[in-house]
Amino acid sequence: MEEIEGDRLPDPPAGATRLTATVHAVRRRPVSALGPEDLRLLIRQNIGLPHLLPRAVDVLRADPLAEGDLYEGDLLSTVLTRDRAAWAGAPQAARALRLFVAAMDDVPPDLQGEVDDFLALSARLARL
Repeated sequence: MEEIEGDRLPDPPAGATRLTATVHAVRRRPVSALGPEDLRLLIRQNIGLPHLLPRAVDVLRADPLAEGDLYEGDLLSTVLTRDRAAWAGAPQAARALRLFVAAMDDVPPDLQGEVDDFLALSARLARL
């Protein structure tokens, strides 16, 4: 992310939280090397969304319930819950995700509301 965005963060300060230290470390990796947990972490922090949402959609196509460190489907949940501005910045990823989740057969019940909300949001974006 640092290379793509041209923004290198200084090392985290002494006593930084684990989250802060991890975000700093993950931002230094190539986007192509980011796994589900790395993507979930950065996307949840709204970091690099125009670059990371398309990568996350690719990961989800291969494994719809790709799991980071929290629970099965945590990457999908994180991606689905990004706001309108995030998806406006990544319209192709929004379209691809919309087609993908609309065709999912077995959406876990705890993710169904997020899928429905995303489909409604992406339908509104498509009309713009």
